[in-house]
Amino acid sequence: MAAPLLIIAAGGTGGHMFPAQALAEAMLARGWRVKLSTDERGARYTGGFPEAVTIEVVASGTFSRGGLWAKLMVGPQIVRGTFAAMRAMMADKPAAVIGFGGYPSIPAISAAHMLKLPRMIHEQNGVLGRVNAFFSHRRRVKVLACGTWPTEGRGGVRREHTGNPVRKAVLDRAGAGYIAPGDYPMSVLVTGGSQAARVLSDMVPAAMAALPDDVRRHLRVAHQARPEDVERVEAAYAGAGIPAVVQTFFTDLPDRIAEAQLVIARAGASTIADISVIGRPAILIPYAAATADHQTANARGLAEAGGAVVIQESDLDAGGLSKHIGAILSDPARAGAMAAAALECGMPDATGRLVALIEDIANVKA
Repeated sequence: MAAPLLIIAAGGTGGHMFPAQALAEAMLARGWRVKLSTDERGARYTGGFPEAVTIEVVASGTFSRGGLWAKLMVGPQIVRGTFAAMRAMMADKPAAVIGFGGYPSIPAISAAHMLKLPRMIHEQNGVLGRVNAFFSHRRRVKVLACGTWPTEGRGGVRREHTGNPVRKAVLDRAGAGYIAPGDYPMSVLVTGGSQAARVLSDMVPAAMAALPDDVRRHLRVAHQARPEDVERVEAAYAGAGIPAVVQTFFTDLPDRIAEAQLVIARAGASTIADISVIGRPAILIPYAAATADHQTANARGLAEAGGAVVIQESDLDAGGLSKHIGAILSDPARAGAMAAAALECGMPDATGRLVALIEDIANVKA
């Protein structure tokens, strides 16, 4: 008898793809076959997926980018992708289908709905994204798994708090011992998520340069920046005498989080999950243009627990940010308490909770 098949529908950004990757790793380990349904944009983030995962690129689209003609073509693209997904599912019937949001997940979830296959969605953020909001109805999916709690459901759909799955590389560093800041080299990680963030490249180097000398001279920075910002960010740190590694993407991000005395980041759901599972103090700057201000909702729990300082983008300036950085790095007791609070918020068993839900709706027992 063939192993049960799970189809994971995800794409667009690392925020969707990282938890999808974590789930794929876990399901393979439990003897399932796994296919990832994504579009060309999402396929760029599949490098970390296990080789056993079959990648299926389907047609999809978004109304949020491009001109009038591009928007007019979105509907036909989604319809074409949905019928392609239906043909694939009829040829190799999945035991369950799960969507992680984003437009690339529409074809697979729509196909599963029309074929009446077991299906569910996972929402990483504290506010439903557009696609998940559409599918969040008891007639369209069986379960809404929530990475951030509470996330408002719609249409009477069953909600379950699972947390956000993190990759094996993160779990390998879960709860890694924290070295509080002191009179020795201190690491600061700056990351804007898989898309990087221009505002962090604008503000953080200047904020670091403004730190008191007894803090600044111990700093070592790892900064993720957009390609067009790398040279100027490198120059800014060099001008302040701060050793810095500036890259467009860190493949070893979990290790860098574990080594950091402080993380400065956007408030993406996957970023917060990684920070809290490993347990590190953070300064979070929610993306001001995020749909329904969902990054502020993401950050709320960690901030209320004492694990993070949240600065709204509209309030961000180099001087104020420098004071927050200095206050944490010059106070080992506070930094240690923040790390412990972050760890308390972590849900390292999120993937296991999600696996249990999938096996429940598929009626497949390990």
